[in-house]
Amino acid sequence: MTQELTIYHLKDFEGLRKAGRLAAEVLDYITPFVKPGVSTGELDDKMDAFIIEHGGRTACRGYHGYPKCTCISPNHVICHGIPSYDKILEKGDIINIDVTVIVNGWYGDTSRMYYVGKPSIKAKRLVETTYATMMAGINAVKPGGFLGDVGAIMEEVAMAEGFTTVHDYCGHGIGRVFHGAPNVLNYGKRGTGVKLVPGMVFTVEPMVNTGSKDTITLADGWTTVTRDRGLSAQFEHTLGVTEDGIEIFTLSPKGYTFPPYKDK
Repeated sequence: MTQELTIYHLKDFEGLRKAGRLAAEVLDYITPFVKPGVSTGELDDKMDAFIIEHGGRTACRGYHGYPKCTCISPNHVICHGIPSYDKILEKGDIINIDVTVIVNGWYGDTSRMYYVGKPSIKAKRLVETTYATMMAGINAVKPGGFLGDVGAIMEEVAMAEGFTTVHDYCGHGIGRVFHGAPNVLNYGKRGTGVKLVPGMVFTVEPMVNTGSKDTITLADGWTTVTRDRGLSAQFEHTLGVTEDGIEIFTLSPKGYTFPPYKDK
């Protein structure tokens, strides 16, 4: 991971807007296809074609050898689930779809949760809490604040509902590179960490588990699951710090926030 902290000019935000919008459009587009009986490999193929048709390319395929266009992580998979034609979605599943695109050299990174049919009460509460966790973190971002403020509030929101935030993975700087400084932890202490200044660009992407925060990476070297096989959920936005607040680059053009998604 590149560790040099890059401060972008606010004029650079136009490139980030275009990349972020395409990433969000991909997740909007795939929504009606997420249903029982569909494979995660099929979903990945559809998103790959959509990205190319709309003038972008995936940042994931080939990244440190990653084989697919997107990451699709169902149920107890925390992150980096590799799409497969053998993985068939079933009623009651919850899945995270994580998309990163490149448009004219700029990166846009976002993820959302989806319900496959009707989720359990616990799964629904986890997904809604995870979205609230992300938004609490985003709302804590402001010039003059600290990244510790962001992590602290996210962990507090999750723990208030009896859940845990994953410590082994986190948000990251982004812009002209896929992953860079700073690390945006899903936990923290207020008033500590990197000071936030205009021009910083990074993702906020809490991963929230129903049980232990501990993780295991499977033999494929990518798929990361909960150690206790409890459910996990994640949402992610890319945002930039402005002179007076923030700009989120990956908001859904259709107004989708958390599932079930309905056009406004």
